[in-house]
Amino acid sequence: MRTFDYDSFRKASIPNDVVMYLSQINEYKGKQQLFYKQKSDILEKLVSVAKIQSTASSNRIEGIFTTDKRLQELTAEKVAPRNRDEKEILGYRFCLDMIHESHDYIKVTPNYILQFHGYLYRYLPTNMGGYYKNTDNTIEETDADGKAHVRFKPVTAFETPQAMTDLCAAYNHALEREVTDSLIVNMQFVLDFLCIHPFIDGNGRMSRLLTLLVLYRSGYFVGKYISLEPMIEKSKDSYYDALQASSQNWHENRNDSWEFIRYMLGIILAAYREFENRIVIVTEQKMTKEDRVRMGIEETIGLFTKAEIHEKYPDISLGTIERVMAKMRSEEIIIALGTGRSAKWKRK
Repeated sequence: MRTFDYDSFRKASIPNDVVMYLSQINEYKGKQQLFYKQKSDILEKLVSVAKIQSTASSNRIEGIFTTDKRLQELTAEKVAPRNRDEKEILGYRFCLDMIHESHDYIKVTPNYILQFHGYLYRYLPTNMGGYYKNTDNTIEETDADGKAHVRFKPVTAFETPQAMTDLCAAYNHALEREVTDSLIVNMQFVLDFLCIHPFIDGNGRMSRLLTLLVLYRSGYFVGKYISLEPMIEKSKDSYYDALQASSQNWHENRNDSWEFIRYMLGIILAAYREFENRIVIVTEQKMTKEDRVRMGIEETIGLFTKAEIHEKYPDISLGTIERVMAKMRSEEIIIALGTGRSAKWKRK
């Protein structure tokens, strides 16, 4: 029987490449923290696009499809779902919206996981959602000759409730005790969830929803703006290879988790790099100098001077900054507390 001993990470030797992944991810996280606090149209557009991409890709991985046009109409609530696939897609989007909006209040516990599994099937006239499997299941693959082979035998149906209780307890304990980097603990949790395979259907989609949840709760929000699911979909073979490699001897507590953790950290790092690329394109190439000055002033807390705004945007001339500030003053967005270049300003 598998035991969930996350305390073992205290003594574990972390591979050098994993250390590099962690270092780069946290460097990007620190650099991009300011962008997350901006309530700009740019970020709202990224969130909107990421939700659609996440919903489409996560379901496509499981063979659940609809057209791009229908997906847009479904998520905008312009049409009703017309088949099972579209009902499952809407269920996924419902879960995704909840995680985006309420991640701080959604704890990683068996009850919440069951609740979300129920939401996944909320639009279907069945009671398969929100219950652990009642029969044993297997993970199979089909070879070139069309023959099915058992790839992995998950936890039995009888053992599943206790396994999920133990997993969640070990996970939360590890985070509280800070046994290792939270990214390692989070990805180990996702791996263990997949190896338990607690549901008859929906395990893959639930694992991707839980990935976002645990990342958000640990302060890694890149998945809100850059969808992780299309990256997994595009590297699906590598994903399954990593999962298989890390699940060997899992039941005997002799598996090597690093292949799966390494793969998932690569996905997260790629998302952070993509986010930076998009922000650079939007802010430096598509935003006008006036837009950038306005954004800089809107971000400033308290009093400021023209010189301070110029320090923030040294590539924009002081004359341009003065013209933009004069326009904002006429629009009654900012007011001056004095005269001359050393005068203090504040937002009205």
